[in-house]
Amino acid sequence: MPRKPPGNRLWLAAALAMPIVANAQGSNAHRMDVEARVDAIVASVSALQAGAGFTTPVGTYLRSGMVTGVGAGRDGLSGRIDFINRFHLDPFREHRWAPYGGGGLSARFDESRLGRVYLLVFAGVDGPVHHGFTTSVEAGLGGGGRIGVIIRRAAAERRR
Repeated sequence: MPRKPPGNRLWLAAALAMPIVANAQGSNAHRMDVEARVDAIVASVSALQAGAGFTTPVGTYLRSGMVTGVGAGRDGLSGRIDFINRFHLDPFREHRWAPYGGGGLSARFDESRLGRVYLLVFAGVDGPVHHGFTTSVEAGLGGGGRIGVIIRRAAAERRR
């Protein structure tokens, strides 16, 4: 039986995530932070993806934003769009290394199959600041198991 295109599901995922991004762009819109990342996704269709994203503060502990990734999968081109919320346990950098966790929605697109939408959960650790940047390591679930290395713009006095 042929599968239906995921059009309605993808629109639903985008509609659910837009309030997150819109809220994040409220009073703190001038504080958008960027990141670059490399993620390995281990699933029935595994992939290695390079990505970029942005987050904005929603409160003292919470950052919301979007990440996109593109790379190679087992069967060809692979991509994704993630709408995320990241909760920092040490927002004022009182320690060199600090854990964080989060979740959101992930839309994954692979050449060999129709696009799919997944719930996303992850945990990570931010490292110390060097020359205005910090490196983080992250693991999670969302369309398969994920592990990633992230470089973010950072301030010495506050996690972004």
